[in-house]
Amino acid sequence: MNMSSGQHLPLLLKDCFYIQPSADSEGIRGADVLIQDGLIAKIGRGIPRPKDARVIDCSHHVVVPGFVNTHHHFFQTLTRNLPAVQDAKLFDWLVYLYEIWKRIDGEAVYWSSVLAMGELLKTGCTCSTDHLYLYPRGANDDFPGLQFKAAEKLGMRFSPSRGSMSLGRKDGGLPPDTVVQDEDTILADSERAIATYHDPAPRSMRKVVLAPCSPFSVSEGLMLQSARLARRHGVRLHTHLAETADENEFCMAKYGVRPVELMERCEFIGPDVFYAHGIFFNDEELKTLHAHGAHIAHCPSSNMRLGSGFCRVRDMLDLGIPVSLAVDGSASNDSSDFLGEMRHALLLQRVWKGSAALGARDVLKMATVTGAQALGFEGIGMVQQGYAADLAVFDVGRLEYCGSLSDPFAALLFAGYDHGTEYTICNGKIVVDKGRLTGVEEEELIGKANAISERLTRT
Repeated sequence: MNMSSGQHLPLLLKDCFYIQPSADSEGIRGADVLIQDGLIAKIGRGIPRPKDARVIDCSHHVVVPGFVNTHHHFFQTLTRNLPAVQDAKLFDWLVYLYEIWKRIDGEAVYWSSVLAMGELLKTGCTCSTDHLYLYPRGANDDFPGLQFKAAEKLGMRFSPSRGSMSLGRKDGGLPPDTVVQDEDTILADSERAIATYHDPAPRSMRKVVLAPCSPFSVSEGLMLQSARLARRHGVRLHTHLAETADENEFCMAKYGVRPVELMERCEFIGPDVFYAHGIFFNDEELKTLHAHGAHIAHCPSSNMRLGSGFCRVRDMLDLGIPVSLAVDGSASNDSSDFLGEMRHALLLQRVWKGSAALGARDVLKMATVTGAQALGFEGIGMVQQGYAADLAVFDVGRLEYCGSLSDPFAALLFAGYDHGTEYTICNGKIVVDKGRLTGVEEEELIGKANAISERLTRT
């Protein structure tokens, strides 16, 4: 079933102050955008109002393609800012948090997903993956099903992973044995998730990714079998890779090779694979990644928060390696602010590579069409006739944008301090209306999330 089908009431975005159709297109001033049946039907001046259409005055607004988030851990929204790991590096941070995350249950998965997707939608992101790799012993809920339920409630285009961990501490891995599963269970449930939820249509609302967590939490065999299973069903593959120097050392000690060579050995490399982070690649490994067409999901805020290092984004782009953008988990970022992530990507690369390292439109491309390609979507990521009506609409008629409007799109990254949209539209439906989510009562969400967080973190 194509979940992107269905009738929608028309929308007319009237007199848009500025439209940025894509990273490679000139901006358009003073035009209208007509949205019908989930698609962008027309862009131009003076478009007549269709019957029953809602008209939104966009005369003070910048309209951009909805952003695409290529790495996240929604469950971590419930364990943000914990004092014990505010200053920890990755492995120490994980060891501490695993003892809390082993209490995750279906209620926590559902409400953390609503919360994370809500934050993403409110900051312009209309399509996201999620890397849920925790399946605590005794938790028998259908975690992917709960996440798709949350996405449907909020109206988000969603491509989560069926993540996995199989290498517990008794077998030399990092996670406790109570949050890992045996490999037969993982592979069987991965196949079930694909059969139950994956819609291969180019603009579908539901896709499934297979995502063994990392080289230090799954076996080489599971990596290989996951790659073969994904390719039999035509779904994408994802994992963490080369995030820290510790990971490189772990791979050398356990497997005798660095992470990229391990991925080659496991057939876990290619244009259908996107890796999170990718900080500790050497020059030869970058050439290998390019040769295989692999993607990188860049997570600047998390990398800064954990002190992990710099992703070589400029070098990757110059080589032709596709780099998308991601907020990463909300306990290593402490927010799901996608526009804020774009700003951090812009600025962090300049710290390392100079003031011309990345421009605003380089970041827009990473955040839209490159992200869509990584997740296997077509027809999203541009404000263009015939594309999905996934749009972020920002009000720049506010004091924090004064003096910045000579380039209205770049103003969103260089200026401003409130990264919230006025409207977010996904699949032709308004999912954020005047700054508020339409699919959930925000007060209920806040209460639920804080109560579950308190339960999980209570000692």
